[in-house]
Amino acid sequence: MRGAPRVLLALLAFFALSAQRDPILVPEVSQHEIQVRQGFTGTELLLYGAILAPDGSRAQNDYDIVVVLKGPTEPILLREKEKALGIWVNADSLRFRSAPSFFAVASSRPIDEIVDDRTAAIYELGLDFLQLSPSGAIDPVEQQRFTRGLVDLRRRQDLYQEDGKGVTISGGVLYQSRIKLPSHVVTGRYTAETFAISRGRVIMSATAEVEVRKLGLERLVAEQAQKSSVLYGLFAVTLSVLMGWVAGRLFALV
Repeated sequence: MRGAPRVLLALLAFFALSAQRDPILVPEVSQHEIQVRQGFTGTELLLYGAILAPDGSRAQNDYDIVVVLKGPTEPILLREKEKALGIWVNADSLRFRSAPSFFAVASSRPIDEIVDDRTAAIYELGLDFLQLSPSGAIDPVEQQRFTRGLVDLRRRQDLYQEDGKGVTISGGVLYQSRIKLPSHVVTGRYTAETFAISRGRVIMSATAEVEVRKLGLERLVAEQAQKSSVLYGLFAVTLSVLMGWVAGRLFALV
């Protein structure tokens, strides 16, 4: 019977550890595929899910939720304009090797009320903590200036978004957030990452994927532009000249 106390202690330890286990984050998106057709005016993506204890019941602690929707990365050359002799000309420039084509952050509370700057920078929780990759050795002050310029430009285009009250949590279990995708979003694979945060610490994260695809004539044009850029450019110029000639003939007959 001497083994019985050991078994009892092992069971107690197991249940104690189970009680301390982190809850489960179950994320989902309303659409795993967004089809861009002629006349596409944008769409709204619903990110939702649940925070559950390991046994499927309500989690004991209260959590903040932050969702980050990120589009495909792409290289970008950013130029500054300055006025010289009354004319706007190109000045300094900076090339980023990889910048997200779309970046949206929504949270249950403002980010600065949920985590410190270090944690926000690690997980890119907010536009102020977006990590870009400049080409070559760049002065940090200059890099920060260009980064702010890029964020401001794409924010005005609705391609970069941040909403400090964009996530609602119901009953401490269910959460949801709505993020708008404008009509000019880049096609490709988008990642929707959800973070559950407690007492300033990221407890868990989970990722879902969304595919944005062009269909019909838009897809054909996009594919030809990528595969045969020279021929596509010549075709576009020829079509423009032809349309101009036809318009001129029509006006001449009036």
